Amino acid sequence: MSKGREAAAGGGAAAVLLRYLREQNRPYSAQDAFGNLQREHGLGKAAVVKALEQLAQQGGVREKVYGKQKIYFADQEQLPAASDAELRGLDGEIAERSAQLQALQQSCRHLEAELKDLNSSMTTPEITREIEALRKDCASYTEKLERIKSATNHVTPEEKEKVCREQQLYRREWRRRKRMATELLDAILEGYPKSKKQFFEEVGIETDEDHGVVMPATT
Repeated sequence: MSKGREAAAGGGAAAVLLRYLREQNRPYSAQDAFGNLQREHGLGKAAVVKALEQLAQQGGVREKVYGKQKIYFADQEQLPAASDAELRGLDGEIAERSAQLQALQQSCRHLEAELKDLNSSMTTPEITREIEALRKDCASYTEKLERIKSATNHVTPEEKEKVCREQQLYRREWRRRKRMATELLDAILEGYPKSKKQFFEEVGIETDEDHGVVMPATT
């Protein structure tokens, strides 16, 4: 390509980019501008970068550097001032877009909650397996209940009451004898020169606690 054609192409790219930045009136990187314009205008990335740098040098656009990236935007002083009616229209558009954004965000939250519920729900195969397992459990419990009902060795209420009375009697006697033995041993230990543990070992006394025996609670 000749220098004349290159200059013409560069000028065309600059004109396209300047018009685009003024129409959009928002910042773009060279990569963003290239991605947005390459299909419609057939601009190469190198041409876009060169045109933006040229526009910045000529004052057609503003350039800001953020780290390793450059951002370009239209010079606000070169744009026509908006009328009061246009500003009110823009304010209305901003309010409308803000309301739309809030509605979309709310919808997204609802969809996310619904998706979370669906993900935590059981699948059809899982529900089928669960139902089958419950049916087997029910069948097993029904069979066990029938065996219990058909048994002939049921305990009558009178027999149960008798056993409870005897248990209470034995428990009271156990507690009484244990208290008597404790009082007797305490009296002996008052004059015994060694420790309680040594005395029990010498005499051969075994306590309930030694065997992990716990007295039943009162019912």
